[in-house]
Amino acid sequence: MPALDLNPAVDHLADRVDSVRRCVDRTLAAGSVSLGQLDLMEERLLLARQEYVHSAPTSMLKQLLLDIQEVEELAQERQPASVQVRLAEMTAVLATLIADSLMKLGDLRRSRSWYSTAKHASDESGNLELRARVRAQAAMLPYYYGPLESAITLAREARIMTRSKPSSTAAFAAVAEARALAQQGNSAIADARVRDACAIFEKLPADPADDAFAFPQRRFLLYLSGAFTAMGRSSQARRVQDQALALYPKHTGIDPALLQLEAALCLAHDRSATEACQLAAATYLCVPEAHRTPILGARARRVIEELPGTNKETPAAKELRELLELPPGLR
Repeated sequence: MPALDLNPAVDHLADRVDSVRRCVDRTLAAGSVSLGQLDLMEERLLLARQEYVHSAPTSMLKQLLLDIQEVEELAQERQPASVQVRLAEMTAVLATLIADSLMKLGDLRRSRSWYSTAKHASDESGNLELRARVRAQAAMLPYYYGPLESAITLAREARIMTRSKPSSTAAFAAVAEARALAQQGNSAIADARVRDACAIFEKLPADPADDAFAFPQRRFLLYLSGAFTAMGRSSQARRVQDQALALYPKHTGIDPALLQLEAALCLAHDRSATEACQLAAATYLCVPEAHRTPILGARARRVIEELPGTNKETPAAKELRELLELPPGLR
């Protein structure tokens, strides 16, 4: 392209053209964080993801809030586009973990708000895999607390986003949708999603087990257990529960307890009311106090709700109900 034809009378315009370009270049290159700093922040975030698997939600919440404040302060300043993308990705991950902590602690309103923030940040990042992962994770809240239709919608969105290639997120989304559909009573479609999830998961390499944003086999089996339990397939549910529990080391959050409570639900469905309530109570009491959060109580109450007829008033059911009604520290 030929140079701009400017006569001597307007040389000042040529100078202005060059000056403005230099200013724009400096603005594009400006930023208050180096790539090395970003690398260190992402290393810290990975450590937080690993700690999250084992740590109590209250202690993690404090750390996560400090981390996301640091990311947010940097994101408020003018950063190059590549840096903004990485900051948006970090924000999405941290906001998801904060939302999950709040859900475990029973603060549903704030959990929903933080999941919305996580979705917004993941959309800003433009990372399709992350967008799907956040939605699959967010489906947990309406799965446990309703409405189930929201859980199905979020998981379906995630599945559609990832259907172009097999990935751990694609398997996660499919089995999350299956679990929610099964809980809704839509067994036919749930069964199809289970088949989809299993076909995807079988093709994947092993995912690290010590990362809250991973989807290892034990977590896949936890979701399968939920689907089979809701569909009334107790023998299949017990088989995957046993497989999953064998993969969990000690002191790994509340997932093993959730699996035991689903085993109690299977007993409730099989009309073994006393055994169901006794297993639920024993499971609840074996969880360390710091991890004995409202989500665990909600799942234990579900065992009572699933008991047929007058079984809800058996001595074992009454004892479980009384245990769950005790204030923290007296259980």
